[in-house]
Amino acid sequence: MSTKHKGGEVISFSAVWISWAHTVVAYAAFLGALIVGIGLHYQKIVQNEHYGYPQEWFPSVSATIGDRYPERSVFMVFIAITSGPRFALVYLWYILTKRPNSSLPKFVMGVGIFRTLTCGGWTYVTSTDDHDWHDIFMISYLVATLPWTVGCLMLSPENPAAIKYRKIFGGAFFAMLVPLVYFFIQHKVHRVAGAYTIYAFFEWSLVLLDVAFDAVTILDFQTFEIVVRDVKGLSRGTTNRVVDTELNDRKGKDVEHVFGKGFQWSEAIDALADVYNGFVFWSILTSLGLLVWYFPLWYMGISGYEAFVMVTVSPALLAISPLRRLVIRNLRVVHFLGITGAAAWLIDTPSLRLTAVGFSVSMSCLAWAATFYAERSQPQRLESRISAFGIGLIASSVAKYAFWTNNPIWPTMHAENGGWNKLGLILAAAAVWRSTGRGVAGIDSISPSASSSKRGSSLPAAFGLAGLLFGMHSLLSDSSTMILWVWEGFPVRGPLSVPHGSLTILAMGAGLCFGLFYPRIAGSWTAFGAGSIAAAILTTTSHWVGFYGALGLAFYLMAVSPLLISSAAQHNPAKTFGLGFLVYNLMVLFHVWVVAYAFVPGGPLVREHTDWIMLCLMLLIGNGIFSNISATTSSPTRSKPANPAARRTRSYYMYIIGTLQLLSASVSYLRFPSYDYAPYHPTSNVITAGIWTIHFALDNPMWDSTRRMRDLIRDAELDLVGLLESDTQRIIMGNRDATQYLAEDLGMYVDYGPGPNKHTWGCALLSRFPIINSTHHLLPSPVGELAPAIHATIDAYDTLIDVFVFHSGQEEDPEDRRLQSLYLADLMKNTPRPAILLSYLVITPGEGNYNHYVGELSGMNDIDPTDWDRWCEYILYKGLRRTGYARVSRSTITDTELQVGKFVVGPGLAGNGFLQLGGVDVNRRVDEGEVDVDMRFPTVFKSEGVRGHQYHVFDEPRYFG
Repeated sequence: MSTKHKGGEVISFSAVWISWAHTVVAYAAFLGALIVGIGLHYQKIVQNEHYGYPQEWFPSVSATIGDRYPERSVFMVFIAITSGPRFALVYLWYILTKRPNSSLPKFVMGVGIFRTLTCGGWTYVTSTDDHDWHDIFMISYLVATLPWTVGCLMLSPENPAAIKYRKIFGGAFFAMLVPLVYFFIQHKVHRVAGAYTIYAFFEWSLVLLDVAFDAVTILDFQTFEIVVRDVKGLSRGTTNRVVDTELNDRKGKDVEHVFGKGFQWSEAIDALADVYNGFVFWSILTSLGLLVWYFPLWYMGISGYEAFVMVTVSPALLAISPLRRLVIRNLRVVHFLGITGAAAWLIDTPSLRLTAVGFSVSMSCLAWAATFYAERSQPQRLESRISAFGIGLIASSVAKYAFWTNNPIWPTMHAENGGWNKLGLILAAAAVWRSTGRGVAGIDSISPSASSSKRGSSLPAAFGLAGLLFGMHSLLSDSSTMILWVWEGFPVRGPLSVPHGSLTILAMGAGLCFGLFYPRIAGSWTAFGAGSIAAAILTTTSHWVGFYGALGLAFYLMAVSPLLISSAAQHNPAKTFGLGFLVYNLMVLFHVWVVAYAFVPGGPLVREHTDWIMLCLMLLIGNGIFSNISATTSSPTRSKPANPAARRTRSYYMYIIGTLQLLSASVSYLRFPSYDYAPYHPTSNVITAGIWTIHFALDNPMWDSTRRMRDLIRDAELDLVGLLESDTQRIIMGNRDATQYLAEDLGMYVDYGPGPNKHTWGCALLSRFPIINSTHHLLPSPVGELAPAIHATIDAYDTLIDVFVFHSGQEEDPEDRRLQSLYLADLMKNTPRPAILLSYLVITPGEGNYNHYVGELSGMNDIDPTDWDRWCEYILYKGLRRTGYARVSRSTITDTELQVGKFVVGPGLAGNGFLQLGGVDVNRRVDEGEVDVDMRFPTVFKSEGVRGHQYHVFDEPRYFG
């Protein structure tokens, strides 16, 4: 630093001091708080909700800089001092990297300022002050770290040492996130002693690496000198800069050329519009099966509306030459017709709503097939359309991840149940207008090429497209689908829908990028073999190993999608897309038949054969690989390398993929369960348990019923609830999971039950008590539908209690039901612990199989043997004191009431099995006034009740002495 007076100059110093000041003061903030915290409150700051010293012996960052005085004050003071050098550092980086006709340096500067402000947000608004805003600031800061890191790398001057350290620190930062999340889950979910200490080390590593990444500017700012002059001596001056990135020094690799010069917002908006079009396509397509499913569900058999699944074959109409020309020349109109399904929520009548969505799906399939075909002569434009199509699926999966597996623009959604339909429709219209305004490349060449034989056969290309579409829809349209394939109950031995759904989305994005950059590898038989192995692992194994197969399959399906779609686009679209969608429909029906075999013609032939579905999926994709390789062999001419404009266009889609990954990670953070749940009446040792058949979370008017179910379960104050007909992770049910929203909003642990690959209609358990262990059973069903059951052990008031959730077979299969009753009776008899059965039994009280479930054979008691007006739902118990029983009407949520029982856990009850009636009236009823307040049922359901729910059958709860 020097002081001068020549030319009005007052003082000048090297800009590296800005970087040094930022680095030293930032480290002083964190390390100073750590030193003070350890010195004054060591055992308090290493304490967490599960363990303290000596199991946990190193504090986390949040515990160190949190609410304790004076370490919090030390941190805040130094962070405030850091803000000055921080803003200066961001601005100096902009000066160093700005260049003509480029918006990227400005964008990176904006991100840097945003990170600085959000850092102040989570520093000065603690979780104690306002938990929500603290989390918003923290997540925003973490999300902005990725574009800041990538942007700085892209704009780095020609300084090999600086680039080297940025790669080391940036790569290490993101690498640390994996073990960080792992040990956090070990602490939060599995409650492993010492896991939080390890987590703390990784958390501190992130802090040190984050500051170190920005400290690298010390190497870049050596050419800068900051000069202060007097007013009259002010001079603009010039600055010599090095602007070419190290990435552009490497030639011959597409990846390094993607992020080219001249970022254009108009082109970025075009890419966003294309992707949103893809999002709307997948949103409407995935809603079709859900709407179709409503009708056989209520008709209890084939209704005729199932024919709507065939509307996707509309590209077959492109076989008519005049119609093909008309469609391609009017793609804007056809795409607008394709988004009409986004307005279907305005229609109340279910059949008309389905008709509107069916028409929309047919137009969407027609529009996208015609678009791919029309762009076939321009590989770069075709790639953009395919990218938008694939990223649209990722966006749909992210939206469902954020909205608890419901797509916010589905026609089963509206404002009252969480829908964003109005906004979705407005954006869809704007996106179509923008996306179709550029026209198509093939407007003058809209007839199938006579040389199509040189591009392989259209038949295997159609089969490959069919397999791809089915795989993307059935496995990737929701991030939790394959996670539930490998779920086997508690204790947790594999992935959870939250947060590991973001890993599925990450694999999808990485796979698509790989397919775009390395199409030859993605389209090779080697890659096909790897994808087949992944499919086999997913199909045959569970827990983490099975999930690794799921990630591999997700990666492969997305990687091969550009190749299979572009291959199909080279042929007559009626043959490839028309036939492809037809075969896709057959796969969808196959996908339904394996579980609905008891209700459909020919069903027993494919009963429980998901393995056959997976085999057919890979064989179909193999056909597409064969077609593409044959075409490549017969026409080996290499395509010209992409021009700079095409590379720039590709970069916008990469940005969108990165943004979606950040959103996914943010959702994981926001939705991560707290696991601090408690029963409604913890001081009375009361368990309130219920059983409810939820009809696949579709209410009578064909709206999603999740929030209405939440309201009833909450108002009934259920500590335990068994849900039946709950498996909705199939195409025909929208690949949903209602238990995610219910568990998170109500504060309950959840066991989803047998997964979608177990071929049942599902049963699930929600519990405000910790689930210590759970086992899934498929009871004997030689003829009819499979009967699922959950056998769970919960920790209620320091007492282990077994809970059984069970759905028996149909009335038409008496032998199935007899075998199932004997199987379950044996399970219940053999448990030495108190037990509750929440079930759907299809029996008459006191007759037939009832005596298998109730009595000496099972050791279980009926909650109310005098209630003769039952057929389906039953609550049984042993080893507990039953105090109450109620039946609550369903309103229009489903077709079955909610049954509720109240039990008391206490000493001396655990050994009680089936209660003999030897002179003691164990079913003596008492008045409500004789029962403690905590043991009474809510009053909101008395008389007329609330929202159509009231006590019915006997019009009031029953209490027992």
